[in-house]
Amino acid sequence: MNKLKKVLVIVGPTAVGKTALSIKLAKSLNGEIISGDSMQVYKHLNIGTAKVTEEERAGIVHHLIDCRELTETYSVADFQKEGRQAIDTITAKGKLPIVVGGTGLYIQALLYDFELGAKDESTEIREKYQQLAETYGNQRLWEVLKEKDELAAETIHFNNQKKVIRALEVFDKTGHSILAPKEKPERLYDYYLIGLETDRAHLYDRINARVDLMLHQGLLEEAELLYKNQPQQSIQGIGYKEFFPYFAGEETLEQVTEQVKQNSRRYAKRQLTWFRNRMKTSWWDLVQAPETILELEKEIVAWLESSEG
Repeated sequence: MNKLKKVLVIVGPTAVGKTALSIKLAKSLNGEIISGDSMQVYKHLNIGTAKVTEEERAGIVHHLIDCRELTETYSVADFQKEGRQAIDTITAKGKLPIVVGGTGLYIQALLYDFELGAKDESTEIREKYQQLAETYGNQRLWEVLKEKDELAAETIHFNNQKKVIRALEVFDKTGHSILAPKEKPERLYDYYLIGLETDRAHLYDRINARVDLMLHQGLLEEAELLYKNQPQQSIQGIGYKEFFPYFAGEETLEQVTEQVKQNSRRYAKRQLTWFRNRMKTSWWDLVQAPETILELEKEIVAWLESSEG
């Protein structure tokens, strides 16, 4: 039996230091980085997605960043396919693939043999839920998902209509959550999953400060670009659509900024819940205990030296 490829994965909510850790480990472990974020694939969305800058990359090769135009769609099936191709490419070079991101479903779909894609979609079911959303709004559509599949609802933002409808399709056709298929999916890689976290109050303070910094860096200009063009999928990211009432003259900048912070905090909570409940994760607080990185590095080296097939 062939040995499983090694894949290092770094997950966690925004503002806990995933980018800095990934660069440090890529340098010391001869790695290349694969973005596991559903929004960083879009060109021009740099600030609101906390996309790694050229300076931060420090010469480390990054994959699945800036690979879609704002008008293009990007699905979990796309990420699953392209992420696995990137893992093969990096491994073939003799380097270590390091997946970094907070989109839980993307990470799980990459590492396990989840069956995804268009082959089992139902036009009739999809159109039914699209009509419901048009009539009653995305919030009501999400509430229907929560009634049927609370597990999926906890991880999908209510404004992400495409993902909500996809989850409802799968549940209606199979009777099982899109996140918990009837047959237990097989693990495809020998992965080590690092989860970064910190004290909840401290995390929320960091998220609030990050939003303020993003505004200073030009977040409003990115949001206005989406407001003017209204691409279907890329506007769904937290930190963009919240500004639309401001551009429409309906709310103040202070009001919409507070909404961005609130939605970001809620999303961080959902991210932590996902990884705690769905995947075996090694948790570390490098924000308040930076010295523990030495212990973390020892564990990673031990995992790399171990053999699993």
